[in-house]
Amino acid sequence: MSPGGHFCEDVAESRMAFADSDVATSTGDVRTSPFRKAAPGLLGIPGMPSNHNVHDLLECPVCMNLMCPPIHQCPNGHTLCSSCKVRVHNCCPTCRNELGNIRCLALEKVAESLDLPCRYQIYGCQDIFPYYSKLKHEKICKYRPYNCPYAGADCSVTGDIQLLMMHLKNDHKVDMHDGCTFNHRYVKSNPQEVDNATWMLTIFNCFGRQFCLHFEAFHIGTAPVYMAFLRFMGDDDEAKQFTYSLEVSGSGRKLIWQGIPRSIRDSHRKVRDSQDGLIIQRNLALFFSGGNRQELKLKVAGRIWKEH
Repeated sequence: MSPGGHFCEDVAESRMAFADSDVATSTGDVRTSPFRKAAPGLLGIPGMPSNHNVHDLLECPVCMNLMCPPIHQCPNGHTLCSSCKVRVHNCCPTCRNELGNIRCLALEKVAESLDLPCRYQIYGCQDIFPYYSKLKHEKICKYRPYNCPYAGADCSVTGDIQLLMMHLKNDHKVDMHDGCTFNHRYVKSNPQEVDNATWMLTIFNCFGRQFCLHFEAFHIGTAPVYMAFLRFMGDDDEAKQFTYSLEVSGSGRKLIWQGIPRSIRDSHRKVRDSQDGLIIQRNLALFFSGGNRQELKLKVAGRIWKEH
């Protein structure tokens, strides 16, 4: 423990007890206050921090997310969330003092008293929740931004569908097509080289919605395979309204897949590893290519339709 550690801990615990007392005497006011329905100030008392300021107090200075119990504090009163406490190796990121195991009970009680709007309000969510329910809701909020569906790079861009469409077109140079039927040809020289890399992503505008067609080479165990699958740019409940089929044919052979597009809420890797799509073993793919072992030539046709 750092010099004076016992003293700092005693002081901090005294502060907590004092703050605890203050919160306890006002808990009834909090629960009956108009602030629980987004009033302009905490407890409605002039001079108390506003909703926005309280929100700032609950923001972890390390990860910038809202803190939920246990909320930790250093002997000087600087707070941070439990996840970041481990990340900073028990050292306060503000004053560099040792954190110890001091809980900020006062801030935890303030958090319990609040009703706050969803953080995705700017995307259209108008719901208001008690503080801890808000944190749970935001993990599944249908208005939360989507991750970029491009799998060929570790892209960290997030946003609504309109923003992602512009991003895919301008930054990733993804091909975009209109229509609910498609016929693609994939060509690769030296098909013996199969690595875990995305070959192609194509976007289709169909029924006023957008669909991502993925085609790539990877291994299932030690077996090299090629896989094509479709993802829907929207949530899972909407994706289930559609069905698609994929067909690869050539040299008198035909392989057909039919399924439901997966939402881009499911990561590209999750869909690929679940093998939820058209999978072609390499030897079979070479038959579709006319037996040419020097070059892979696959013709993949597809159709998207809406279930009624």
